[in-house]
Amino acid sequence: MRITVFGATGGIGGHVVRQALAAGEKVTAVVRTSSAFELEHPSLEVVRVPGLDAADPLREAIDGSTAVISGVGARGRKDGPVASRSTKSILAAMDAVGVRRFVAVSAAPLGPTPGDFLNKRVVWPMINAFAAEVYADLRVMEADIMGSGAEWTIVRPPKLNSKPLTGHYRTEVGGTVARGYLISRADVADLMLKSLSDPALVRRPVGVAY
Repeated sequence: MRITVFGATGGIGGHVVRQALAAGEKVTAVVRTSSAFELEHPSLEVVRVPGLDAADPLREAIDGSTAVISGVGARGRKDGPVASRSTKSILAAMDAVGVRRFVAVSAAPLGPTPGDFLNKRVVWPMINAFAAEVYADLRVMEADIMGSGAEWTIVRPPKLNSKPLTGHYRTEVGGTVARGYLISRADVADLMLKSLSDPALVRRPVGVAY
């Protein structure tokens, strides 16, 4: 496959790029002109763009790809609607060049409320209150993705950490993983890549956690 990766300088996107290259895929990493990105590989193409707010500059990076993966998201509450703005541009660029498969990262609190007491009564209310702006942005992003013509998958992880890839985690298609509080960025990337070849995940959100 040829995979275009947005958010390639981020935690999840960086793992997507490295794991895809290790698996023998061709990768186009889209990074901002001002961002540092030093990875080199014979199967890697780096496309630099001034930003992700417009579709036209993104078309070249997507044209000819099998699929697009987005790890773009806000790094903090003050970043503004980063996910929704960039995703709107990515979807428009995909539509313009005829690429349909799209996998994006969101967050577990946008899925159904889990039934276990700790998540339902403590964790979910606390993080929704603390990061209300971030989740509002992700809700707009998810609505745009679901309303698009893309063959999408939305991956919803809980709290992220920087531990190594394990390849062992639980998933819940259309739901939220019960008693799932953590997952590494590397394992989220693993699921996003595996989603590309799983027809059962097309036009479905999927929860993931240990």
